[in-house]
Amino acid sequence: MSRIDYFLALQSPYVYLAGRRPWEIAARHGAELVLKPVDVAQLFPRTGGKVREERHPSRNDYATQDRARQAKKLGLPMDPNPPYRGANPAPAAYALIAAQRAGGGDLAAYVTAISRAIWAEGRDFSDDAVIKGALEGAGFDPGLADRGLLSSAETYGANLEEAVSRGVFGVPFFIVEDQKFWGQDRLEDMDLWISNPS
Repeated sequence: MSRIDYFLALQSPYVYLAGRRPWEIAARHGAELVLKPVDVAQLFPRTGGKVREERHPSRNDYATQDRARQAKKLGLPMDPNPPYRGANPAPAAYALIAAQRAGGGDLAAYVTAISRAIWAEGRDFSDDAVIKGALEGAGFDPGLADRGLLSSAETYGANLEEAVSRGVFGVPFFIVEDQKFWGQDRLEDMDLWISNPS
């Protein structure tokens, strides 16, 4: 059985655009999808990238246009400038780590609920009520947001170190065996490679 390591940041517009497709690909191939939330604000400077505020305006303008086109193609609503995109990503990431550890719910539903809260609903994804609502809606105990925070924080930090060591430089980023796939627009390529890895 293949294993897909999925490095993600819940506030990423490209994670929102990826939606449930990583889970669908994993299910189609009987693969295990392992989520590894990372702090991209720490990842980018360590791997040659820049956060949005440090990029040239022309790059940001292009990215905004391209995201709108991708969202339209995928049939997803998208606010080009959501009010809470800069909120602290750690609490929602910790809850994701705790939910994956606990099992028994729908991780895709949690990830897409948080992404949708940011990019389509104008909600603060660092807010406790938003996180707990997403957990509950995905079939998890909302109390997971309050438990094991130290352990989740340690995993969050370890995920960053693993990402850097394995050549991850952006999100969403997928690693299958020795193959790396960066971006929601490379999901089809990953699907094809898993089908025929030779």
